[in-house]
Amino acid sequence: MRARRVVAATRRPWRRFWRVVSRYMPKRLYARSLIIVIAPMLLLQSVIAFTFMERHWQTVTQRLSQAVTRDIAAIIDMIETYPDDNGYAQVIRIAQERLALKIDLLPPDPLPAPGPKPFFSILDQTLSEEITKQINRPFWLDTVGNSNIVEIRIQMENRVLRVFARRSQAYASNTHIFLLWMVGTSLVLIAISVAFLRNQIRPILQLAEAADSFGKGRPTPSDFRPRGAEEVRRAGSAFLVMRERIERQIEQRTAMLTGVSHDLRTILTRFKLQLALAHSKDDIEALDQDIEDMRSMLEGYLAFARGDAAEDPGAFNLASFFDRVTEEAGLRDSTLKTAIAGDPVLHVRPNAFGRLLNNVVGNAFRYATHVEIVARNAGGTLTITVDDDGPGIPPDMREDVFKPFVRLDEARNQDESGTGLGLSIARDIARGHGGDVTLEESPLGGLRAVIRVPS
Repeated sequence: MRARRVVAATRRPWRRFWRVVSRYMPKRLYARSLIIVIAPMLLLQSVIAFTFMERHWQTVTQRLSQAVTRDIAAIIDMIETYPDDNGYAQVIRIAQERLALKIDLLPPDPLPAPGPKPFFSILDQTLSEEITKQINRPFWLDTVGNSNIVEIRIQMENRVLRVFARRSQAYASNTHIFLLWMVGTSLVLIAISVAFLRNQIRPILQLAEAADSFGKGRPTPSDFRPRGAEEVRRAGSAFLVMRERIERQIEQRTAMLTGVSHDLRTILTRFKLQLALAHSKDDIEALDQDIEDMRSMLEGYLAFARGDAAEDPGAFNLASFFDRVTEEAGLRDSTLKTAIAGDPVLHVRPNAFGRLLNNVVGNAFRYATHVEIVARNAGGTLTITVDDDGPGIPPDMREDVFKPFVRLDEARNQDESGTGLGLSIARDIARGHGGDVTLEESPLGGLRAVIRVPS
């Protein structure tokens, strides 16, 4: 318990910190993406500039200052070794030709007063330390007066040595080139990142606009299509599939209400007529049959309107289902062959999946005398083919039969059983499982129904 309190106490300040940060962070994805790209780049460059570059700059400047100071110390030794005028002339010549230093010997006047020190100058500090360490004489240094020349004065015994050296001899002056390249390439990379991020954000904005238009009942923009990164494409494709499902559901529910009103009015008219003319037992039996037809239709309507989205997934055994279908085939005086390849136990919504198979297989039994069912569960996909030797369906009508209340008879003959919702319910259930139901020509001469769902 104490450990939990300690962990909770340590997490609380972090939560406050991130809450404050999120309050001032940009709210748009584009701005946040730019920060994600630019912030690490700036942090990396800052670390390079203030650690590696500063150390490299200081080290190179220190070595250059050591070399210049060493040359000045050698000149002082030569002047003290050869104190005559001829020796001075040779020292001045050697310093200018060999060491690239311009020297003068001045009268022994006092050194000028120290000038103002620059706010930040590695050269001034490093060169002063090297002169103190190697020469150890009074000196005066000017690194500010001329940006390209450094003037150094050394107090000797009977004169003053004045040395003019180029700043590049004692100072790493080309470091700014590296910084310029680093900043320049960073700006180019940022510009490229901005262009790429803009192209990646645009599909997300278009998806948001399409979803908003669909939610307000307006048509989706005509130029909308999944584009951009793979995840954005998947979101766009999922939106299109969702839109199609919603539109199809609305269309089917509207058609269902229209069909319900038509069918019930027809049966109610029959009731009136049969009640007015009912004088025999046959009339009463016909009335009972109409009541049974109405009950069957209402069950079909409710099954179609209710859907099966609220049902929890569970196990469904194909082998048990095939056993029940085999018994049903015997009662119908039909022949049935079944085969299963792979695991017969499926993880689906059991009641809905059973209704799907019952509708498809029931249609086959209704119009054929010989039915074959083959199930293959492999590669994460379940494929069930239902073949029959019935009259089949013309190719141009195979999609129409999946529409609600569509039957092969041209008129809505209420004397025929069925409501025209069986295949519509079957396809809705299959698509609700992420699959589909299609119709093809059967090798047996009739119709083949193919059910494919993820397993």
